[in-house]
Amino acid sequence: METCDLGDRQDGSIWRRKPSPAAPRGVLVNIIHSVKGYHSKAIRFLNVAFDSAGDSLLAGDYQGNIYIFDFNGNRFSLVQRTMQACTALAFNLRRKTEFLVALADYSVKCFDTETKELVSRMGGHDSAVTSISVHGSGRYAITTSTDTAQLWDLDTFQRKRKLNVRQSVGIQKVFFLPLSNTILSCFKDNSVFAWEFDTLHCKYRLPTPVEGSALLYKAFAVTRDGRIFVAGGKSNQLHLWCLESKQLTRIIQMPPKVRAVRHLEFLPDSFDGGSNQPPPPIFKVKDWSKCTSEANKLTMRVTSGRSKRPCKSKGSKIQTRLMKLQVNTSLENKENDLSGGLNKKRLQALLKGFGEYPAKYRMFVWRSLLQLPENYLAFSSLIDKGTHSAFVNIQKEYPIKNRRLLRVLQRTLSALAHWSAIFAETPYIPLLAFPFVKLFQNNQLICFEVVATVVVNFCQHWFEYFPNPPVNVLGMMENVLAHHDKELLQHLIKYNVTSQVYAWPLLETLFSEVLTREEWLKVFDNIFSNHPSYFLMVVVAYIICSRAPLLHCNQTADFEYFFHHRNNLDINVVIKEAYHLMEATPLDIHPQRMLDDFIPLTKGQYPVFNKYPKFIVDYQTQERERIRQDEIEYLRERQLAHELEVKAWEHKAEDEAWYRKQEILLEAEEQRRKVLLEEEEKLAEQRQRLAAVKRELKVKELQLLDASRRRFLKHQQDQRQMELNRLNDEIIRKASMREQERAATVQDVEVRWMELESQRQLFEQHLIKDQETAKKEMKEEVDAHRRKVDLEDHLVQRLMKIHKEDKQKPQIVAEENLAQAEQKLLDTDWRLQALHKLRHDDQAREKCYEEIAKLLHDNRVKEAELLKAMREAEEKKWEEVTQKKAQLEEEQKAAAAADEHRKQFLEGKMNEELEVAEKLQREDGYFERLHDLKTGHTERGVELQQVPRSGNICLNDLSSSEPSSHGRRQEDLARQEWELMAEVRRLRQKLTSQARTRHPPARLPATPWTP
Repeated sequence: METCDLGDRQDGSIWRRKPSPAAPRGVLVNIIHSVKGYHSKAIRFLNVAFDSAGDSLLAGDYQGNIYIFDFNGNRFSLVQRTMQACTALAFNLRRKTEFLVALADYSVKCFDTETKELVSRMGGHDSAVTSISVHGSGRYAITTSTDTAQLWDLDTFQRKRKLNVRQSVGIQKVFFLPLSNTILSCFKDNSVFAWEFDTLHCKYRLPTPVEGSALLYKAFAVTRDGRIFVAGGKSNQLHLWCLESKQLTRIIQMPPKVRAVRHLEFLPDSFDGGSNQPPPPIFKVKDWSKCTSEANKLTMRVTSGRSKRPCKSKGSKIQTRLMKLQVNTSLENKENDLSGGLNKKRLQALLKGFGEYPAKYRMFVWRSLLQLPENYLAFSSLIDKGTHSAFVNIQKEYPIKNRRLLRVLQRTLSALAHWSAIFAETPYIPLLAFPFVKLFQNNQLICFEVVATVVVNFCQHWFEYFPNPPVNVLGMMENVLAHHDKELLQHLIKYNVTSQVYAWPLLETLFSEVLTREEWLKVFDNIFSNHPSYFLMVVVAYIICSRAPLLHCNQTADFEYFFHHRNNLDINVVIKEAYHLMEATPLDIHPQRMLDDFIPLTKGQYPVFNKYPKFIVDYQTQERERIRQDEIEYLRERQLAHELEVKAWEHKAEDEAWYRKQEILLEAEEQRRKVLLEEEEKLAEQRQRLAAVKRELKVKELQLLDASRRRFLKHQQDQRQMELNRLNDEIIRKASMREQERAATVQDVEVRWMELESQRQLFEQHLIKDQETAKKEMKEEVDAHRRKVDLEDHLVQRLMKIHKEDKQKPQIVAEENLAQAEQKLLDTDWRLQALHKLRHDDQAREKCYEEIAKLLHDNRVKEAELLKAMREAEEKKWEEVTQKKAQLEEEQKAAAAADEHRKQFLEGKMNEELEVAEKLQREDGYFERLHDLKTGHTERGVELQQVPRSGNICLNDLSSSEPSSHGRRQEDLARQEWELMAEVRRLRQKLTSQARTRHPPARLPATPWTP
């Protein structure tokens, strides 16, 4: 059989030579993962999973390393480092390169084997996930923990459903049945339910086994066709169920040496591939006890009527028999059973035979002996509290070179201090915990629980006399020493050597100062395998075995040195002596009478540890806190004093620098004063000489000025004459240019006037057409109105006859009257639109004058405001019309007089509207245009009265009294234009005068503005 050691390799080949099919016992290769370091050890694999084809294997070890093994390609590779133990694996997903892994932090993660990246993370469990079952399609998965089971969609990685149970029941396993859409759930009370996957409705429940054959189900297996279901647990029996008939068909009993079943698997036969047809499938039962007999591993066939003989093994014959349903069995006494399938009695026998446990399995044996609960959640809560204040500066007291080991020690001590306050005050707790920290530095949870178990069980009554050493425990050891070696005790008493000198150093350091690593491990193999009192017996045995060198010591310092350093002593003799003391010590002085039996830590939460004088610990804690606060206050005050001192020195330096600068400035000022006096004297002499020279120069200057003045006057006259000639030429040139510009402007105005005239004529044509169309419509409306009036009169006469008729006809009359009012308002709006077109014509004409564009823009804004005001007046008119409509509905009986009243009302409102518009237009200079509008309105009224007698209507009919209204409008527009130009010129002159008063202009030739 070939062995493959992964070591620190991340990839490589599995075997150097491909194994033959006839390998011994069918084992192809033995894969191990060993780590080399201070002490070599093998990292055990926790879970494995095959892919759907069975060609690749996924394995996860205790440290979170996940390897993939390709048996066809003879390669392995490290695909992920999760840094925490994996609790379940699944490798048969729809995407072949992805796999699911459940971790110790209760989460489930999906990784890719090719990219080695995290695909998704799924949470929701409150305890460790024990199994992962994937549907045959690979699209769905079920994750199971003791308290819940969750169904996941692996395409979206979203949780679909969740199964919760009572805490008292618990879930063992939930998984998919092969070749069906059925989910099977197994609980700790041996109940088994089948659920429909699509609807999650309960299909059936397997009946509870008959009394006498019940066992605690732990392991389950189903054939590949999903018809046969087998269950086993803490017994040597297996229950075989037929899922089609839902009945317990067989109870298989294995040899008495098989005490528990940890795992079950159906092995496919070469004929049927796992179906239920003969020959039936076989299954393999493994016993995980330490017995190495071949009888503990057997393979048998299961049939419907009889049991086949098991496969032959070379070691011994195996007896099997088929049990009936009514067979009564009793379970073994499990008093000495430990976790992991170990037995304490057998371990003690092994220890006495070899003196120590195998180094390869020592940690596993210790964890089983101490029955560590592995409370991940409780330990995480202690770690999350951070470093305890008592161990913040532990590196000063224990300067460990290995920084990682120091951090682990600090975290472990902080967790102990957060668990119980006594450990923060105990000075020797680092010495006690350090050996275990160094031993379990790769697993902090195990390290903490080992130290806590040692403190709770092997350090009983240590803290009752805190802060003093445990004098009660030391007294017990002194009594044992006095009984077995009185001479040695008398020698120690003679030189005033108490138990605090010869026993307490060994206890508080757990022999770590006086023993080597191998000796220490051997001692604690025996301590953990016996009663807690054995620890004290080992201390007494160490003293008795050292009696020869101790009897030669006569100085206290020699005794202290002896119990703090390693000595030439055979540890095997000490261990045997300790066993002898355990057996030979009388019961009245035996420590076993005072110490309790071993009690493991509780699962879920750690027990309360309060076996110490709480008031002393609280007092010391308060004193330490007070001292810490005083120290903080002292440091703060010292920092303030230092800052004040620094500021005082800075102020002093600044003052000295300022005084130094002032002195320098005074000296410089004195020097400058002296220099100024000297310069002033020199300047006075120079001024006298200069005055004499000035007088002479002044005389000469006057003479020269007189001559130059005459010459300049002549030059100035010539210059003025030239300037006058130049100005005359410039005036003539500008006059000619102005004439040319004026002529061009006149031509442009004429052309523009012609364009405007053509546009006006075109507009008149369109206006005549619109007017004719409007008059035709108005004629039709007048005819309709007259018919409505006749009908209205008829209805009024009928209403006078019938007082209690229906209200529908007066409403129709009111609507018709309202339509007439609306028609009149539309007519007014039409005239307003004509005025609006005329205003646009004026604006187009006024655009020719570029220099008054701004003024025209202001006019357009004002006209827009006017139009807005007219629209508001129109809205008010509509509101008034609505009010009148309400009045008309109330006055149904006076329908005959409503028409006349409505006409008068509309005429009055129209006059008011025209007056408002006339007032606004008067403010903007458009009074004449509104006058035309009013005249047009009057003419409109006349035309409305004459509509039945009139024929075609043209634009000249708007004013019958004034035949030349169009020509007069043109004259009015021209006059308004000249008035606006004059107003613009006046405003410009005013602005120019204001600007000149503020900023006097430069002398430039004046250019008059021409219209």
